Amino acid sequence: MIELKDVCKSYRTARRGAGFGNAAKSLFKREYCTIHAINHISFDINDGEMVALLGPNGAGKSTTIKILSGILIPDSGSCLVNGQTPWKNRKEYVRQIGVVFGQRSQLWWDIPVIDSFELLQAIYSIPVSKYRRKLDELTQLLHLEDLLKTPTRQLSLGQRMRCEIAASLLHEPRLLFLDEPTIGLDAVSKIAVRDFIKKMNEEHRTTVILTTHDMQDIEAITNRVILIGKGRKLVDGTLEELCLEAASAGLENESSEMDIDHMIAYLYAKLNIM
Repeated sequence: MIELKDVCKSYRTARRGAGFGNAAKSLFKREYCTIHAINHISFDINDGEMVALLGPNGAGKSTTIKILSGILIPDSGSCLVNGQTPWKNRKEYVRQIGVVFGQRSQLWWDIPVIDSFELLQAIYSIPVSKYRRKLDELTQLLHLEDLLKTPTRQLSLGQRMRCEIAASLLHEPRLLFLDEPTIGLDAVSKIAVRDFIKKMNEEHRTTVILTTHDMQDIEAITNRVILIGKGRKLVDGTLEELCLEAASAGLENESSEMDIDHMIAYLYAKLNIM
């Protein structure tokens, strides 16, 4: 499904000190620094897997997602998704993926949600019969009946996120990228979103790549964790394997098992010493 090999991506950013003097100086001579967002990252993900990309802010998670979705072009390395290079086969590739960014919207702000869905139908050239069938399925599973005629700007955050997920699945993608999909949601909305994602994976074998800081999302949705820190892949394994590894390290727990919170604490401690 996904083959990522030795991928690197760097950014060149300008920096200056505070104050008017430094601002004036920067007009004539700017100082730059290079940030290595991801550094020789490699991993494979099989069809139907549900994987969590974990790491602190600035670790390179979103950059990795943007490369996999074809938004960014890496400096070096190779990336194949279903045999395609995301940034080269753009039009054909985007028909196979769905992307949800928790702080970005693909719904038009001032029009009813159903109008946004119909625009997406036209963009993806979804046949009418297939679109109606999928819309009915998503409306039922995500409880969107009362939301479809409402302008996006009038929805609560939880309501909008349910509509965003539906929008990303109208064209039945084989691969779904979820970047902080439950950020800011209440407990009930989080449970609804998690249950829906698991159902889509079970029924349609949708491959899911999730980035989140919510440990309950990881435990409820995924079965594999890839830890990224300082632009590098540090850990890759199943939740069970990582919990056992954390328990064997003696992290304030003498039993052979460990819950998700202790496992994450162990991984972040491991990140700090690498």
